[in-house]
Amino acid sequence: MTGRDSVDPAAAHSHPVAQLDGVTKQYRSGDEVIDALATVDFAVEPGEMVAVIGPSGSGKSTLLNVLGLLDVPTSGTVRLDGDDVTDYDDEKRTMARRRTIGFVFQSFHLVPMLTATENVLVPTMFVRGNQRDRAKDLLRRMGLGDRLEHRPNQLSGGQRQRVAIARALVNEPRLVLADEPTGNLDQDTGRQILEEFERISTEREVGVVAVTHDDLVTEFTDRTVELIDGVVQ
Repeated sequence: MTGRDSVDPAAAHSHPVAQLDGVTKQYRSGDEVIDALATVDFAVEPGEMVAVIGPSGSGKSTLLNVLGLLDVPTSGTVRLDGDDVTDYDDEKRTMARRRTIGFVFQSFHLVPMLTATENVLVPTMFVRGNQRDRAKDLLRRMGLGDRLEHRPNQLSGGQRQRVAIARALVNEPRLVLADEPTGNLDQDTGRQILEEFERISTEREVGVVAVTHDDLVTEFTDRTVELIDGVVQ
């Protein structure tokens, strides 16, 4: 299933921005072993947008967490921008995330006492230079030019989601991982957000992986991957 025109392979880099080879992820519940991911092969190329769909409990969030170095696989290999990061320790995983990945969480995870601009700046704390102008520009692109100094409790759910998306983009990541990016947005705002993802993906060759139940998302992606019981269909 495809949405926008597929990425030209000849234009892609020599390796995917993120890749899973034979990845399994198991959890133990009492005496039972649960396969959240079962020998998954998955890759996203620079400039490619991928939607991940499937019923609740199918392994979508686990896939996102493994790609984002928040979860360690039980077996298999995880590569990020060509580097094998499977056995990275906590410090190296944190540095790799900060350098390469932007996250958009369904529940926003904004800091209540910070303004919209300050929330966007959180990932830049260890980055040299003043990023405030970039943060404000991203918020304006998200239609929040008049909300730069508002705190989360002064924003609607859709506005908080747009702040979270701007925060994910502020460090110019190679990979954006989005959990239900349009889940709290009306259709018009959701389309605007997806158009922004599409622009960044195309212009800057950023890989985007979106876990979603929203058919609108699949209209903008290059392909759709379905997970059922931890298995890619």
